[in-house]
Amino acid sequence: MGQHFPELGFYGLAGHADSTRDLLDEVRAGEALGLGTCFLSERYNKKEAATISGAAAAVSENLIIETAATNHNTRHLMVTAGYARSMQSLSGGRFVLGLGRGIPRLQDAFGMGRITTAQMEDTALLLRRLFRGEAIFGHDGPAGKFPVLHLDAELDEHLPLGMVAFGQNTLKLAGRVFDEVVLHTYFTDETTKRCVDTVKQAAEEAGRDPAEVKVWSCFATIGDHIPEDKRLMKSVGRLATYLQGYGDLLVRTNGWDPAVLERFAADELVSSFAGGFDTKATTQQLEQISELIPDEWFEASATGTPDQCVEAIRNQMALGCDAVILHGATPTELEPIVAAYSKTS
Repeated sequence: MGQHFPELGFYGLAGHADSTRDLLDEVRAGEALGLGTCFLSERYNKKEAATISGAAAAVSENLIIETAATNHNTRHLMVTAGYARSMQSLSGGRFVLGLGRGIPRLQDAFGMGRITTAQMEDTALLLRRLFRGEAIFGHDGPAGKFPVLHLDAELDEHLPLGMVAFGQNTLKLAGRVFDEVVLHTYFTDETTKRCVDTVKQAAEEAGRDPAEVKVWSCFATIGDHIPEDKRLMKSVGRLATYLQGYGDLLVRTNGWDPAVLERFAADELVSSFAGGFDTKATTQQLEQISELIPDEWFEASATGTPDQCVEAIRNQMALGCDAVILHGATPTELEPIVAAYSKTS
């Protein structure tokens, strides 16, 4: 095995690949590059988390496989626990169960309950107990009512848990309870540093070693070697989709001008567009949308030459992040950037 970069990760099926099978080659390529973690987001189409994480584990030997994220309320707690234990067994202990709050608009549309911080904490603590082999009777808490919960009396393991965190309450929960934290894409430097400080302080206040809670920057990585139409989709398309789904939260978190978001949402193309821009927009539509979003909103990303991308990636670590997800690019697209990174390691 060549160089290994445990501090670098990538997303499988980034950019909504045509086929779920594309993941198999991406995982092999990511492992060959020496990347440390393959992150998997869940969408209710061709990216169901249990299926794709099992596939990723089956075709790799060293990669950590981490969901970022699935939601605890889409499966019964015992199904989630069994999924996590099956993944730990299949992967030889290379699995991190990453949870998130989800998108309220989607949850409302699908008739799912909205996720609370208390539910996520209760879920995490129950999963920890199950992986210690406990039998839990008569639980009645934020995660739900369960007459009995039990995996295996002989089980005594630590289940690594990740959290995709955005707001202050979720960041503090991550610091108190979880092992890893994934921040959001297009966080400004000031927001990133504040989030890291919040997580680490919460860990310390909970009596934990802050260094034991890994904070991942989810950093849009879009080098100039990628064709321009794809760069537009990975930058404008992706940020516009975030603004569609939870623009108020992102704008508020970054301290951006809410009037810009109002103009964006009121635009005829935006208000009438069906689906996510990062999957359905044409190049011409993306060019039109780009005029609605200030250039500075795209600054929190790795762009330009491979060396310039590496400089931006290392700046995320200088802000306090322990690791960086090279977000939005396939391992093949990341090759020149990882090669440049290896020269500075």
